[in-house]
Amino acid sequence: MRILIATDSFKGSMSSLNAAHAIERGIKEVIPDAETILIPMADGGEGTVDALATILNGQEIVVEGISDPLGRPIRATYSWVESTSTAIIETASASGLPLLKENELDPHQTSTHGTGQLIKHALNKKARKIILGLGGSATVDAGTGCFEALGVQFLDQKGERIKANGASLAHISSIDLTALDSRLKNVEVVVASDVTNPLLGKEGAITVFGPQKGVNDINRFEAGMKNYANRVSEKIGMNLENSDGSGAAGGFGFSLLAYLDPIFMSGFSLLAEHSCLKEQMKSSHLVITGEGKLDAQTLYGKVPSGISRLAKSVNVPAIAFAGTSTILEDREMGIMTVLPIIDEPMELKEAMTRGPELLYRASKRFMTLYQWINKGKGE
Repeated sequence: MRILIATDSFKGSMSSLNAAHAIERGIKEVIPDAETILIPMADGGEGTVDALATILNGQEIVVEGISDPLGRPIRATYSWVESTSTAIIETASASGLPLLKENELDPHQTSTHGTGQLIKHALNKKARKIILGLGGSATVDAGTGCFEALGVQFLDQKGERIKANGASLAHISSIDLTALDSRLKNVEVVVASDVTNPLLGKEGAITVFGPQKGVNDINRFEAGMKNYANRVSEKIGMNLENSDGSGAAGGFGFSLLAYLDPIFMSGFSLLAEHSCLKEQMKSSHLVITGEGKLDAQTLYGKVPSGISRLAKSVNVPAIAFAGTSTILEDREMGIMTVLPIIDEPMELKEAMTRGPELLYRASKRFMTLYQWINKGKGE
């Protein structure tokens, strides 16, 4: 029997890979000779790059002295795939919300400079391809900090350089691309992001995502972002502010579109492509997916929905485990059943701490039933 396990993380409890191992343990205890295929998944946010690095056997590269969102030196990492000279970089590694305490959120000063430093480090390793995940940024600098680290100069009305951050967008008068690292021209850049929001407006980077990064004056930051968008349009001769994904990571997507020639892909699609997910499903008897919380509204667009739809397209049954769930199934989507992993009354904190154990037990229970139901079918 061949079982494909492709889960998202159970946030705050276990990574996607740890969750897959817990499910595998339950399966093997019931059916020791079952063949299990583990493919860690993510929905484009934090965890996408880690999942991709696992799939591609990426080697962790540790870089000292990288700027955190507030410019403080930290140790940051990215993954390197030697066989293809591919760097897999997560914006959150150097420019992410988890690097700041709640009282340190400062959209005026935070910058993506550290992400640019990681990209430069990858260029120094002669990267031929860079996969950049845009999840979890603490910034609204529209990626100017990243490109500052890569040689772009942002100038005020006097022609003097401006330090790139969220507050400086309103004061940019011109942009000098002369010193942009020329090596980028020969590198394929793939951007992993499920955010399709535009740069400006009610669905834009500031209005939708600004508050979680500390923005409390929407109009002021929106005006700064608009000024920057106008300066970029003047420089490159086209308007990209309404492009899908331009609002991702505090407007980082906009600058990537403006200065490079990136390929934008959803995190799920990127992982599915590199793991040959559909082909793996075709030769499987069962697909198991899951994540921390599932309900009728949030199911769509998440990993379990993508996995189950793909499984349905190749006529393979799929089930989902969840820390908590308000739905039992979604046959239209392809999920036979959703199985909550909590099997006794407990507080949320305890459930999250015991997540791997609970998932293992749920997997074992399900496989015992599955084996009994399919007894005599030759599976």
